[in-house]
Amino acid sequence: MTFITFEGPEGAGKSTQIKRLADAFEKAGHTVVLTREPGGAPEAEALRALLLDPAREWSPLAEALLMNAARDAHMRQTILPALEAGHVVLCDRFFDSTRAYQASVGEETLDAIHCAVVTRLPDLTLLFDLPVEEGLARASKRGAADRFEGKGRAYHEGVRKAFLANAGKDARTVIIDASRPIDEVSAQVLKAVNDRLPGLLGQGHGHPPAS
Repeated sequence: MTFITFEGPEGAGKSTQIKRLADAFEKAGHTVVLTREPGGAPEAEALRALLLDPAREWSPLAEALLMNAARDAHMRQTILPALEAGHVVLCDRFFDSTRAYQASVGEETLDAIHCAVVTRLPDLTLLFDLPVEEGLARASKRGAADRFEGKGRAYHEGVRKAFLANAGKDARTVIIDASRPIDEVSAQVLKAVNDRLPGLLGQGHGHPPAS
């Protein structure tokens, strides 16, 4: 069916918006599978715990390899079966996050791993962008920082820059201004889906209010 990924830096509000879009798809009569990375399958969730644990130290290459080991299980056990069954898959992070967070590994190495693991590309990627300082402030309100949230502002500035650079190279990506109020962000999401995947949300469903 349809595969949509949600990307962006820390504190961008992806979790809120993915649930709202899931509701819109369900109202339009679709079965929705909500999933996440790293995670989304038993083996992948086990690796997620290792990757996010602040007490552990991984090199960028080790992170990329672990992320893709988790992604391999996620693809085989969750994403592909759901798509083959005709469901809508909404995924909180996918390979664009690996390209941004582990960018220092190098594009050639990441491309080689990606080609071996990702056998189905997203139909649409929504990149939730906002200033790093604002995102980290939002993330801090959720509680103790995980490994990635605790890496510091300079690291996260690089992540944001990589996200935006990669988005500019790929027509499947729509940039969402995540600094706006929640309802305005939702309207941007619905517009992107209706523009890029017309008809999926049905007549009268999921259309943002007229300005």
